[in-house]
Amino acid sequence: MNVKISSILFFLSGFSILGNVLAQENIKLNQETRVLSPEVGADNRVTFRVFAPHAKQVQVVGNWMERVGPIGGKQFMVKDGKYWSYTSEALPSDLFLYNIDIDGAIVNDPLNVYQIRDVSNTFNYFLTGGEQAQRYQVQDVPHGSMTRRWYNSPTLKMDRRITIYTPPGYEESKQRYPVLYLLHGMGGDEEAWPSLGRVSQILDNLLAEGKIKPMIVVMPNGHVSNAAAPGESSKGQYPIAFATPDVGTGKMEESFKDVLAFVEKNYRVKKEKASRAIAGLSMGGSHTLFISSYLANTFDYVGLFSAAFRMSQDASSPVFANFDQNLLKQRKQGYKLYWIGMGKDDFLYKTAEQYRKKLDAIDMKYTYRESAGGHTWANWRLYLTEFLPQLF
Repeated sequence: MNVKISSILFFLSGFSILGNVLAQENIKLNQETRVLSPEVGADNRVTFRVFAPHAKQVQVVGNWMERVGPIGGKQFMVKDGKYWSYTSEALPSDLFLYNIDIDGAIVNDPLNVYQIRDVSNTFNYFLTGGEQAQRYQVQDVPHGSMTRRWYNSPTLKMDRRITIYTPPGYEESKQRYPVLYLLHGMGGDEEAWPSLGRVSQILDNLLAEGKIKPMIVVMPNGHVSNAAAPGESSKGQYPIAFATPDVGTGKMEESFKDVLAFVEKNYRVKKEKASRAIAGLSMGGSHTLFISSYLANTFDYVGLFSAAFRMSQDASSPVFANFDQNLLKQRKQGYKLYWIGMGKDDFLYKTAEQYRKKLDAIDMKYTYRESAGGHTWANWRLYLTEFLPQLF
């Protein structure tokens, strides 16, 4: 019996050693024959490569291309031996998303480990060179902390997760900081601004350049029927919905006082109106304009990034039912900045135009920034870099 056991153990240990050797050989082989994708050139032309020897057709699907579907435009790759390749035109300075289409199957680039989730889709990403993209890179500068916290919402009768950025040195200092409340769009969650919006990179880099004041940035989950981002709550790994039943009910706006209460109890923040800002994109822009008017004497700085001005609204909610009166109160109470950003090709352009006319009619002052492009993270990251230096 002992002889048999010894033989088995010897066989297994030998197999294990062989497996390790093979793994090491594979690593060495991959290093020697490594193919890069994507490869960003000095002129911001980007080359993509895919190993697909048996594929009949391979395409790059990128968000910088003219959109022909829900994902983006497509460009055919050219086969050379076992690999397919495509080189883009020179791209602007920014962060870009893409997938690979292999014979109709949309997949992530096997050669690119860097991925981002946007609602229910995952994309590879890359950054080009240039000043704007440098804002989104991790630079050799002092870094703030990005933490996920749970807070209790008495209004919603549930615990919810929130993401909070604190500036470099917060843990060691005793000073109090101003706060920006930053809200995501429909389908997003408390992970959207940190990942797609590059919040910590933007804040760290602008702080190091001396272009903004140190601040805390609070990023809640705007879909109040979810406690947290997908897979991060007891709800489990559920199918991700773009629009949840709470959209347009006013529940996010009505419960926002719970977010304020948690932050002001648990963080060293300045609690006066002059030290509070709120901004949001798309649905979060709608949340921002209604929250800032509903809590009319709370925020001195308001930012509407491609805001959805006409969400479906529950007329029974005081957030919507009394909006005109609340807006007049907000104007009367005064504020330092009411900032509106909108892309020329945004599908919400006309509603934004109508909302500005509404503000003009009551002589409510605002700053308007019109950019190229549409309803995109490229614009929302840009707006954040321009909005932050105007705060506090």
